[in-house]
Amino acid sequence: MRPWIQILLQDPRSIISVSLLWFHDIIVLMIVLVTTIIRYILIFIINNKFQYRLLNESHNIEIIWTIIPAIVLLLMAMPSLRLLYLIDEIVNPLITIKATGHQWYWRYSYDNFPLISHDSFILNTINLNTGDIRLLEVDNRVILPVNTEIRLLVTASDVIHSWTIPSLRIKVDAIPGRLNQTSLIINKPRILYGQCSEICGANHSFIPIVIEAINLNSFIKLNNIINNQ
Repeated sequence: MRPWIQILLQDPRSIISVSLLWFHDIIVLMIVLVTTIIRYILIFIINNKFQYRLLNESHNIEIIWTIIPAIVLLLMAMPSLRLLYLIDEIVNPLITIKATGHQWYWRYSYDNFPLISHDSFILNTINLNTGDIRLLEVDNRVILPVNTEIRLLVTASDVIHSWTIPSLRIKVDAIPGRLNQTSLIINKPRILYGQCSEICGANHSFIPIVIEAINLNSFIKLNNIINNQ
């Protein structure tokens, strides 16, 4: 990724996040082009000494400055609506995982594997291994397969939390008594970090989220081992 983008945003780690970054770049490019053209026209008008005092109206000019902005807005709206549809649409998820926010940890359960359910607490500094990130590492990571559509259900048991993974461009509020859902598809095996982005209490900064994405075959083998124990 380009360094100036990397300073502002984390690298995209899912199909949706890659599309969102592409849409962001296109919109910024269009804004720069429009701003440059308007600035050039203003400078040209200010420095131009020739004036046509008999020009009171021009239907052609009015048509041009109405149609061009409309076309620009359409070009911006079409990919935006497509992305909104892709973000909200859940076609045929292979796995459904439920994340429940507590003060101050997450509890995960797999609907496809009823025997698998675990709590995810932050690791103390003294328990960190080499390469672990302080205040972001947990004792039990969320294991998910790559290149698989996953439905995520998010709720809370006490106060409002927010399940957020910046690299996946996902932010889902966890509200007590309400079940929110979203979908995600991780494109490559990797470890993804996130945090609760809702001020949920005194230990708000100590409720991290860690996803370990692995191959689908490895995920199935891991679940078979756990179920046979």
